[in-house]
Amino acid sequence: MPTPPNSPQSVEAREAGLHRQLSSRQLSMIALGGAIGTGLFLGSAVSVRVAGPGVILSYGVGALIALALMWALAEMTVVHPVAGSFGVFAEIYLNPWAGFAVRYSYWFAQSVAIGSELVAVSIYCHYWAPGVPAWIWIVLFSAGMVFINALNVGNFGTIEYWFALMKVTTIFVFLVLGTALIFGIGYHPLGTHNYTAFGGFLPHGWTGVILGVAIAIFSYLGLEVVSVAAGEASHPEIAVPRAMRWALARLALFYIGGMAVLVGVMPWTQAGLSESPFVRVFQATGIPFAGAIMNFVVLTAALSSVNADLYLTTRMLFSLSRGGYAPEFLGKLNKNGVPLAALLISSVGMIVALILDLRFQESAFLYTLGASFFGGLFGWGMIFATHLAFRRSYAKRGESVPMRFAPPGPWSSLAGLLALIGVLISTWWIPGMKITILAGLPWLAFITLCYFLWKRTNRDRLSPELNGGQPPGRA
Repeated sequence: MPTPPNSPQSVEAREAGLHRQLSSRQLSMIALGGAIGTGLFLGSAVSVRVAGPGVILSYGVGALIALALMWALAEMTVVHPVAGSFGVFAEIYLNPWAGFAVRYSYWFAQSVAIGSELVAVSIYCHYWAPGVPAWIWIVLFSAGMVFINALNVGNFGTIEYWFALMKVTTIFVFLVLGTALIFGIGYHPLGTHNYTAFGGFLPHGWTGVILGVAIAIFSYLGLEVVSVAAGEASHPEIAVPRAMRWALARLALFYIGGMAVLVGVMPWTQAGLSESPFVRVFQATGIPFAGAIMNFVVLTAALSSVNADLYLTTRMLFSLSRGGYAPEFLGKLNKNGVPLAALLISSVGMIVALILDLRFQESAFLYTLGASFFGGLFGWGMIFATHLAFRRSYAKRGESVPMRFAPPGPWSSLAGLLALIGVLISTWWIPGMKITILAGLPWLAFITLCYFLWKRTNRDRLSPELNGGQPPGRA
């Protein structure tokens, strides 16, 4: 009996050839590497300005949405451990348009996000070398990140592990030192004055907290890279659930705890984009060279995020090619098991960063952040929508999902989907974030038009997977 075209076996065969060399601990650190970057170290300034001390609540709500997402993603990834991840899931359980749109949207969004991280890198380097033009840093670090991603996935995993471990260790030290400053352990106690001064705990009311959730979600974006990396995990059925639980728990602690320390040590009114708020806090401890040390750490954190995002975009483009949605040469692997052509094309975000920095200067970070946010929200929303269909498909067959993480019923994914729609709407009122809607909706219309043009052009040679399970040539 032939294998159903959209079965896990068929999907895995379509994306065969990638080397399964990533361990559970590497997957966990890759997830942290993708999520802990400018969203925490530099983007935190935006969320603090919007919500004040209430940003702690904003990141708490964001953590709950991320938890629901990881439940959904873990259940589907255990069944389909492929590099195309949620794009493939959408193709299987929703329709081919969904798989096409979410992968291209996410590829584009993360490519631009790479640009925002590199703009942040240039800001951090300005701390030591204010006279060096930002574009020089962007070019140098871009070349380095492309080189790392061109290595085999095992070497990539090792480098990203140490990148991520450095920032995890630093954030832990930051939490300890910040707590000591607030409660007077070895320092003159700052107390809780900064939590209620300057307009109270909610200086902008609950509206500020709600708007702060949008920046919080942007900070959590990147966790989903675990699902993409499952396509190269040595034992995905064991490594993926463990990595997702480990990464989310620590990420929530770092973000919520980090925000609590940040607004406790530094008046929220002083948060700005000229330098990382985390550098300001380390300087307040009085430790020699603390500012320079922390600046180095946030620099490596941003580079780690670039490294993970470049990996993610490369695999998304590889998956599109193997599914027939992109040119065939993008699905070819070199001797290291790396889709090199897809890697080079995915480096386009670095060029975008360079152009934006030269043209917009200080506004470049906010511009690229907003432009990339729609694709991330769309990707997360499609994960929730796909999970609802995934659960329904098992229920119709009278079966249970192989490994359940989310509570019974559709409620966690439905709540997550509605929350993301609310987050998208809220970006209209966040300074610098209107671009999320202004650029996102036209992009969705454009990518939908591209899909139907592609479908019409390729109707006679559609694979069964891309034609609803029908043989080629049949509607």
